[in-house]
Amino acid sequence: MHELLSQIKGLLIDVDGVLYNDTEPIPGAPEALRMLSKERIPFRLVTNTSMKSRHSLWQKLKRMGFDVSEEEIFSTVSAAVGYLESQKASSYMPVLTEDAASEFEGIPMDEVSPDFVVVGDLGEAWDFNVLNKAFRALMSGARLVALQKNRYWKRKDGLALDAGPFVTALEYASGQEAVVTGKPNPLFFNAALRDLGLPPSKTAMLGDDIEIDVTGAQKLGIIGVLVCSGKCLPGDAEKGSPDFVLGSLADLL
Repeated sequence: MHELLSQIKGLLIDVDGVLYNDTEPIPGAPEALRMLSKERIPFRLVTNTSMKSRHSLWQKLKRMGFDVSEEEIFSTVSAAVGYLESQKASSYMPVLTEDAASEFEGIPMDEVSPDFVVVGDLGEAWDFNVLNKAFRALMSGARLVALQKNRYWKRKDGLALDAGPFVTALEYASGQEAVVTGKPNPLFFNAALRDLGLPPSKTAMLGDDIEIDVTGAQKLGIIGVLVCSGKCLPGDAEKGSPDFVLGSLADLL
């Protein structure tokens, strides 16, 4: 174990459930990031948060006392914009919050016959009409892009459904498999690693989702650390093989 720890030269850190839960910073998390900066240990924040633009997420973190730059945040929303641009998309249908959709301003919106249907989390705005409108576009030839397929997340009032169940419903109904732009997409992890300037074997991924954060990173050779401050439930560690388990990010102190 000591040998494995000595390999770690940089960190990929999940946001929701590791830095904060809903609207509250997790105790010790802001101090932990400040310590990493002071010790010149490089890190990137890699997030599947799909309700906010990267800029809005950065502002939220700043309000909570996190001293990070916008460039240190790798967001699935930004990754989806990059994917659509790489595919030379002529139009898209947003199944997104208005804030998240603001990042797609360079791509024309079409809610009838788009090239792509892009799905993020709508929170309590999900309903039959939203899903059926997206379903009809997919059946007319649009391709399905999901910002993430997380099953659930932790709000102030408890666990809540994330975008994953709704993406899966659209996949089942349309017969398509969604392109997922966030974690555990290897392209997403590799982009963060390139920016970090470190190979997988010298990097650890810290997250509260044993499947998407930990196992997803380990498949690329990244050291996987389960952080049990967010939606992590008793028994989650046994669902995978995390290299380490932390109670919270504050344990780094």
